Amino acid sequence: MQVLDTSAFIHEYTTNAEVVSIPEVHEELEGGHALRFDAMEGSGMRVHVPQPEVIGRVERAAAGSGDAGELSETDVRLIAAALELGATLVTDDYAMQNVAERLDIPVEAIAQEGITEEREWRFQCAGCGRVFDDDKERCPICGSDLSRKNPS
Repeated sequence: MQVLDTSAFIHEYTTNAEVVSIPEVHEELEGGHALRFDAMEGSGMRVHVPQPEVIGRVERAAAGSGDAGELSETDVRLIAAALELGATLVTDDYAMQNVAERLDIPVEAIAQEGITEEREWRFQCAGCGRVFDDDKERCPICGSDLSRKNPS
């Protein structure tokens, strides 16, 4: 079973596996891509709504990896659907792949290479240079903006 992200519909991804998506993906699609979603739903694609407790688990994993600020609500729900259904997540989104990896969810990339390693992001202050584990709006020391920092 595969859970399809928006990019799967945009890139006209095809598979013989059972496919699932979520209502929010349809809302993101326009024109022919939205019609493709409708056609796939009409031919057997299941539309799934993940349980709130599973969504919470994904949100905690995203916060732990430093990807929470990079994921949309749709992204979180797609990961939750894959986790809940024991499915493979089909996406090109690196932040989604990173959180999925953290939750031991198999991922299939579509048009780009997938991630090669799981990352736990850090956040660096633009003013004083201090590094923090948690993503905050501003540096608690000097008040400057924080930016995501590659941990390697």
